[in-house]
Amino acid sequence: MLKRTIHTYLLAAILATGLVACVPVEQQMQSSGSSAQSALRYEDYVYDKTIQSVQAYAATGGEGQVLEPPIVSLNKRTPIILEFDRLNAAPARLVAKLIHCDANWSPSSLNDTQFLNEFNEFFITDAQNSVNTRVPYVHYTFQVPRVKLSGNYLLVVSEEGGRPLLSQRLLVYQELITVVSKLGAALGPQGRETRQPIEFNVFYADYELVNPAMDVKAVLRQNYRWDNAKRITRPTYVHDAQRRLEYVFFEPKELFKGLSEFRAFDTRSLNFNGVGVQSINLQQSPAEVNLFPEPARATQAYSQDPDINGKRIFGNRQYGNGDVNGDYTWINFALKTTEKAPGDVYVQGELNNWLPTEEAKLVYDPAREVYTGRMLLKQGYYNYYYALQTAGGIDASYFEGSHFETDNSYDILIYYRPPGSRADLLIGYDRFFFNRK
Repeated sequence: MLKRTIHTYLLAAILATGLVACVPVEQQMQSSGSSAQSALRYEDYVYDKTIQSVQAYAATGGEGQVLEPPIVSLNKRTPIILEFDRLNAAPARLVAKLIHCDANWSPSSLNDTQFLNEFNEFFITDAQNSVNTRVPYVHYTFQVPRVKLSGNYLLVVSEEGGRPLLSQRLLVYQELITVVSKLGAALGPQGRETRQPIEFNVFYADYELVNPAMDVKAVLRQNYRWDNAKRITRPTYVHDAQRRLEYVFFEPKELFKGLSEFRAFDTRSLNFNGVGVQSINLQQSPAEVNLFPEPARATQAYSQDPDINGKRIFGNRQYGNGDVNGDYTWINFALKTTEKAPGDVYVQGELNNWLPTEEAKLVYDPAREVYTGRMLLKQGYYNYYYALQTAGGIDASYFEGSHFETDNSYDILIYYRPPGSRADLLIGYDRFFFNRK
């Protein structure tokens, strides 16, 4: 099993160290009954447009803990933290609730008492008003309560009356089996150029698995994303004598594209142009940040640019404490291309939960040969892609290219439902860092 290493030089650079006018954001950012969707979605989702900058992470105590995925061991005391902002609003009593889900993210039939020692209604009391920002907001922080059962959990934050504001997927695993992952065999020249082969084994010498070929489910994720996670219903081989399950993949479609290192921009200071920033207009409120127009990279050679794999780190270099001092600005994106793409084009990353949201959609200007769009984002360091929506799904390789050499993180989730149980347990977990420099 590979040990995790950290881009210390990158994190040090990223994590190193407004005006007072409170001007409301455009009407499209205001809360309204129509902005909230009544049906709960069992995924990372925001139901109210005033909710922004949602982050959930394992609070490891390290300098870059906000880059950690929201997954913790049942037997350790590392908590999961949820943070988010609510724009143009006063502090309010918000309520959090946990829903235990099966491996497919449908609600399980468990009672609350079977996975919690407390009443399943938690008030979020840590609320701070923003300070000296043009866009006023309240910053909320919530430590997720400990559970007593492994598996998938959906954390739902609602107004006290019950209207959902956001939902967030969380994972709690047990170390009942051992997962060992490794670099797999190349799939030929074309596969090696664009895909990243991963293989893994599940060892269960100390844990009884009944009918493992049918009852063990695996999920493979790239950069902790759920939108394109690969769900594996059966192992490739079952080695009963060794009490080992082997997962090997032979088809390119079974493997993730390597893609390219992420594009980046830095708005933690509005007094000078950070990485990726062409200009800043402080005369507007909110301030306008124009990113450099950038070309598509599909035909370019691989470039070894350090990144944070699609994530973001909020901050304010002028005043510090980006939680409440970080302002919101309009980020103007510009993608140069000589022709219109055969589908809708989006900005993609943690900044929009990897979803093709309307706010992240770009519009093509044939006169200028450029796709443009803008998003209201909190000051910070961001990674992102440009992606094309097609009938087969959203694909970043159309603009970004795909390379075997790209640095990506992978994690493997192993689920099992014991006989007679009503819940899928998350019995094993492993992380694998592909081409980590």
